[in-house]
Amino acid sequence: MTTQDPPRRAHAHAVQGTLKPLPRVRNIIAIGSGKGGVGKSTTAVNLALALAGDGARVGVLDADVYGPSIPTMLGLSGRPDSPDGKSIVPMRAHGIEAMSIGLLVEQDTPMIWRGPMATSALTQLLNETLWGGDEGLDYLIVDLPPGTGDIQLTLAQKIPVAGAVIVTTPQDVATLDARKALKMFQKVDVAVLGLIENMAQHVCTSCGHVEHLFGQGGGERMAEQYGVPLLGSLPLEGGIREQGDAGVPVVAAQPDSVAAQAYRDTAQRLVEALARRPRASMPISASLV
Repeated sequence: MTTQDPPRRAHAHAVQGTLKPLPRVRNIIAIGSGKGGVGKSTTAVNLALALAGDGARVGVLDADVYGPSIPTMLGLSGRPDSPDGKSIVPMRAHGIEAMSIGLLVEQDTPMIWRGPMATSALTQLLNETLWGGDEGLDYLIVDLPPGTGDIQLTLAQKIPVAGAVIVTTPQDVATLDARKALKMFQKVDVAVLGLIENMAQHVCTSCGHVEHLFGQGGGERMAEQYGVPLLGSLPLEGGIREQGDAGVPVVAAQPDSVAAQAYRDTAQRLVEALARRPRASMPISASLV
């Protein structure tokens, strides 16, 4: 009988400015977009599952306090535990941890908050969640709301981010807004690890014909223009949407599918892009090394 080697833990990488990595989280990866409707949350969840499938300890923080979708995509319901009335135990689904304002309020309750209240809620969710237990997380995927508003600025100024990833679709109207998100991260000294082109092509299930419904090559041209890697081009498939709505994302529901493999390949390129970044100058808690 042979014993299996434990998964190799990820290194903590440098973050912006004078901030330091969180004690429980080695690397925070922000997933952003310039506009809504490009499949950013679906991409974030499936990337998290792909990273976990490779042996990493992974969590997802739903930073869209106005329109939280992560609980639905992961099939989570109920309220998380709070052992002391302040700290929060993250919920788990499909091998990853998750926290969202959607787990703390009723599903149909609107968040009628001004910017400062929303950003305060984000920092509380991040800092008061007991991420990773005693061992901590290798990666915390932060699913940002679309745009370049208060929450994105709070993340850039107060939250130690190892890198950001921009999600876009190929058409010009989407890449135009994605450029704004990319330049925002660059201006606030957050490293942009790369670009993901979502809904890049659709393959007909009947005849196999490949069609580029949202144009072709927009993500590649943008990545070349700004000197960042194109981490992946993901397909447009009805099954991806259906599995997300059902609470079992495609990487977990159909791990042998072409779509799941596309997410795994993209996650691998993301890890490679992060590995090219400097490592954190300050070690995280000894219990997490």
